[in-house]
Amino acid sequence: MNKKIQDKLAVLPDQPGCYLMKNKHEEVIYVGKSKKLKNRVRSYFTGAHDAKTQRLVQEIDHFEYIVTSSEIEALILEMNLIKKYDPKYNVLLKDDKSYPYIKITAEKQPRLIITRQVKKDKGKYFGPYPNVYAARETKKLLDRLYPLRKCNKMPDRVCLYYHIHQCLGPCEYTVTDETNAEIVQNITKFLSGGHQDIKKDLKKKMQDASEQLEFERAKEYRDLIQHIESVMEKQKMTLNDQQDRDIFGYSYDKGWMCIQVFFIRQGKLIERDVALFPFFDEPAETFVSYIGRFYLHQNHLKPKEILVPLGTDKDLLEDLLKIHVKTPMRGRKKELVELSMKNAKIALKEKFSMIEQDEERTIKAVEGLGELLNVEIPHRIEAFDNSNIQGTDPVSAMVVFIDGRPNKKEYRKYKIRDVEGPDDYETMREVIRRRYKRVIKEKLPLPDLILVDGGKGQMSAAIDVLENELGLDIPLCGLAKDEKHRTSELLYGDPPEMVEMNRQSQPFYLIQRIQDEVHRFAISFHRQVRGKSSFQSKLDEVEGVGQKRKRLLLRHFKSIEDMKEADIEEFTKLGIPIPVANKIVETLNKEEE
Repeated sequence: MNKKIQDKLAVLPDQPGCYLMKNKHEEVIYVGKSKKLKNRVRSYFTGAHDAKTQRLVQEIDHFEYIVTSSEIEALILEMNLIKKYDPKYNVLLKDDKSYPYIKITAEKQPRLIITRQVKKDKGKYFGPYPNVYAARETKKLLDRLYPLRKCNKMPDRVCLYYHIHQCLGPCEYTVTDETNAEIVQNITKFLSGGHQDIKKDLKKKMQDASEQLEFERAKEYRDLIQHIESVMEKQKMTLNDQQDRDIFGYSYDKGWMCIQVFFIRQGKLIERDVALFPFFDEPAETFVSYIGRFYLHQNHLKPKEILVPLGTDKDLLEDLLKIHVKTPMRGRKKELVELSMKNAKIALKEKFSMIEQDEERTIKAVEGLGELLNVEIPHRIEAFDNSNIQGTDPVSAMVVFIDGRPNKKEYRKYKIRDVEGPDDYETMREVIRRRYKRVIKEKLPLPDLILVDGGKGQMSAAIDVLENELGLDIPLCGLAKDEKHRTSELLYGDPPEMVEMNRQSQPFYLIQRIQDEVHRFAISFHRQVRGKSSFQSKLDEVEGVGQKRKRLLLRHFKSIEDMKEADIEEFTKLGIPIPVANKIVETLNKEEE
């Protein structure tokens, strides 16, 4: 523990509030809340912890805190800070699902649509539907039953939906407010559990049509009835009061938590949601925080009531969400809460082996690599590779791995500007210089480890730029390959020496994945550049061929070789004038000679 942390721990207040853990790059890596800041923050730096919490503590360089006047203020502030900083150890917010809803718009001529955003726009929302297929099928059924407008913008004349009786055609015919209100009322009744009455009405119409020998119409009614049964009656009744509610249960073990949510709509269990994540605070507090973010930050429509297990601070949740929160003590509701808890426990147990395997491949591999090199844990690794063919179209590429996983948003491509001929060392100098000059200028996060694809020469060039030109002290390794272009050894130190690695170990597999990824990225970029330059160089001198015609020719012929074999007529079919087509053929043949 550094002195900066020790001094701050000594003056922590015994009040509610939020704390922000930061790493050496000033990045917020974790946000938490507590009834008593003094006790909670100190607990991170005292006593024994599991491996996951140890990783967090090792990365903490310093922390800040904000005192609040109450626990609910701390909870709201925590949610806002997590949304603002998106800390990597607050992984539960990163599973930011949004479920579809069926919406009746509040327009003069209303529409029935599927949306994932709930807005205060006077529209009527029904859902959520965690199963998007169920939402779409329900909407299709309602479109067949109730002919509301379908077009986003009112057209000039009626469309196909009018002719198949799924729209009243307000674009061409008058549709009164009373008619729209009646349709909206019927849809609302249907989605609020009134589909049984509609099914009875359709059965009567089917019988009447059959008695009048209108068999086609009777068949349509029969199909609609079957569709209602398949879409609306898949789930058995779970509660008899027809009320919308969400039921939460959770389980935790070894620093991981699983939360299950059962969605009850009109008394039916329509779907469930599962969240699995590591946590660093008290289980009951983490559970309450998750429910708060579930509704306030993940855009879930709040039901009339939620059910939670015994031990949950339901008063705090009621104050936060402004809805009924209950802890059932008996009956069917208690059974459903227990069922959600049981499901959470089973899911947590089933996932543990997969989580452990993934950790073995990623964060534990990163930790093992740090131990091998005797450096701090390299949470952020940046790797470089060069690509050219005998010095033509030289490029370089950089990939970024964070905690053993590729972060493709931060990949970068470089066209080499100042190096002539096939000089891999000078190419490495230029790319390292450009990359880290920009990092310094824009105050971007520095890597914990740099990997360069190559041996001692590439390492020497990169280190010279980092240390002597830029004044940076960052661990740097070289990646050497064997004759089959496979990772053979890792070089490190001054002078560079081979690092002894078990070729069956996870750190070695991590190095291999990084080297393969940066090589793939560099090669694909080089092919892209080479293809463009090859195409441009052969057509640039043809008068009458600009950028649009180049793209047209390449799209049609696919390659220069196909273009050489084509006759004049094939060019003219593309709209190329005969004189220009003749010049293209003449230029390509000259270059071939």
